[in-house]
Amino acid sequence: MSFSHLDHDTLKQWQDSDTAHEVVDIRDPLSFSQGHIPGSRHLDNTSVGDFVEQTPQESTVVVVCYHGHSSQQAALWLAGQGYEKVYSLDGGFTHWQHHHPEQVVRDEGTGPQ
Repeated sequence: MSFSHLDHDTLKQWQDSDTAHEVVDIRDPLSFSQGHIPGSRHLDNTSVGDFVEQTPQESTVVVVCYHGHSSQQAALWLAGQGYEKVYSLDGGFTHWQHHHPEQVVRDEGTGPQ
């Protein structure tokens, strides 16, 4: 049970080509609401049980954090739950936002879009 690293260009290609994958963002709720990768869902201790229960283990899962460090531990944990295709996004959301600013979604009420 292990995870792989994923670079932001590959994730962008997956997003553009509608390659099946789940993006889970483990940053704090405020940071997530202020900006996240399109289609991603916030994952924390409260929501992880539902995620594991509802997401098939054959799904491709990409874990995102701030800079790509904490996501490695979360990806390893998900791999331990039986997910075989788990990735940690290198550089995290900070790197994504810098390289793909047009691909950042903000929740309403959290500032200019």
